[in-house]
Amino acid sequence: MSGGLVALLDDIAALAKIAAASVDDVAAGAAKAGAKAAGVVIDDAAVTPQYVSGADPSRELPMIKKIFWGSLRNKLLIILPALLLISAFIPGIIPFILMAGGTYLCYEGAEKIWHKLRGQHEPDEDTPAVDRGPEAEAKVTKGAITTDFILSCEIMVIAMNEVAADSLWVRAAILVAVAIAITAAVYGAVALIVKMDDIGLHLTTKDSAGSKHFGELLVRGMPKVLTTITVIGTIAMLWVGGHIMLQGAHDLGWHGPYDLVHALEHPVAGIAVVGSALAWLVNTLCSAVLGLAWGLVVMAVLTPLLKVLPFGKKKDGHEDHSAGAAVDSQQPAKHDADPAS
Repeated sequence: MSGGLVALLDDIAALAKIAAASVDDVAAGAAKAGAKAAGVVIDDAAVTPQYVSGADPSRELPMIKKIFWGSLRNKLLIILPALLLISAFIPGIIPFILMAGGTYLCYEGAEKIWHKLRGQHEPDEDTPAVDRGPEAEAKVTKGAITTDFILSCEIMVIAMNEVAADSLWVRAAILVAVAIAITAAVYGAVALIVKMDDIGLHLTTKDSAGSKHFGELLVRGMPKVLTTITVIGTIAMLWVGGHIMLQGAHDLGWHGPYDLVHALEHPVAGIAVVGSALAWLVNTLCSAVLGLAWGLVVMAVLTPLLKVLPFGKKKDGHEDHSAGAAVDSQQPAKHDADPAS
């Protein structure tokens, strides 16, 4: 009896070791996949705060909570099963899906820079303030979840591409971990950003001079923080999108651009201490430049099409040159400012 018990305990210990190794593999895979999607994550965090702009402060966190759950449902119930089926039966199209997403990122980043250089006001910056009432809040929340779906697709495809060599169940576990961790990180950061000015206002009511000063800094600094996040998000879109196109072209047999970038990295890679960081900066800069160039090419092709397609027109008759126009058409029209404000 004791021999059988010892054997059983040995089997349980072996299974525990296997399970622990699997957990470690999933954690490592999730970290690797999440790091590759970091650029899109930054953009996601930069885009979302505008959807609660103008909302009653008491409704900001409930709205973010709804968008969080909508984003998680998008990733776990729609995108994840679709990607697992694709990876199991037609894995050959994953690079093309990835490059399609990379093209979208390049286009959006190039469009933002183009409008900024020409002094034009971007449609995204006109995202409406939220009306009072549950119907208006529901429409804005739905628009945010729809926009998040595009970015979530790109995040999950990038993550899938990084773990394509693992087994189906390991891929599934890693993607679930990535979906939960990234969604929690993005919307936790968004909640903090959105409420930071309220925290600052609260601190200004304290008796402590230090608290008041810090609160004033938060209130004055938040617009600059939001602007900085937007700039970082734009750069991240071009960098990630350009790198996806660079790697995708290499994988499909066009090695010239990829080899050129690595040739530019080589002179700085051997510098002591900082060589690796400098090589990464060179690669990132080249990827961003490539992303901007490709985005401008796509703009040149797509802009004339958007002038004639139904979703290329706004309700006031002006052209909407955004590639997300079809998605943004689900969002409510811009409202006049509240006369009471």
